[in-house]
Amino acid sequence: MFALLVLIGASAFAQRLQIVPDDDVDLARGWAAYQAADRIKALTHFRKAAERNQRVAQFNLAVMLVNGDGTRADPREGVVWLRKAAENGLARAQYSLAVMYDRGENVGKSPADATTWYLKAAEQGWRDAQVSAATQFFLGRGAPRDYRQAAKWYERAAEQGDEGACYIIASMYENGDGVVKSLERAVYWYVQAAAHGDEVAKVKARELAARIRAN
Repeated sequence: MFALLVLIGASAFAQRLQIVPDDDVDLARGWAAYQAADRIKALTHFRKAAERNQRVAQFNLAVMLVNGDGTRADPREGVVWLRKAAENGLARAQYSLAVMYDRGENVGKSPADATTWYLKAAEQGWRDAQVSAATQFFLGRGAPRDYRQAAKWYERAAEQGDEGACYIIASMYENGDGVVKSLERAVYWYVQAAAHGDEVAKVKARELAARIRAN
């Protein structure tokens, strides 16, 4: 299972801009310009909206600056805008900032700060952040090892269809790690993982179901 935890760890910094509703003139114009491949105009409008504290524009500007999309790459300024978007409560920005802290990319590596930002995004329902927060608690990385918290966030992510989280929470129910041991719940989550294509989970579900029937 440790290998699985490594595989479902933090994803790379978000490479795509946030798709936005047409609720801000500069944000909408920036998005239209970006779709039309006019990066200079997109940057201009995103910056205008960002300076008015529009959090999606702050995130979009950050992505373009970090990636050097339409301008010379400026990760330092990009992180400034990313942090503003995260502090303004944008879950995608919170998750992206957490990943940076987790990996030490463009900021000093800090597992504790990564956990803080993963949790903020996880609490808003961002599935990848839920998986990452769970893994932090499971491994005791950037937070005290806490199987109860790990189980909580793996199950939240599993409920949103994350295959790896389905398998891990199934294993936790099977062994009583952080949850009350329940073979029935373990079977349920192994079945869910199997439904997403996990062949090992399919075997585990059958084995546990046979044990339940035997008892």
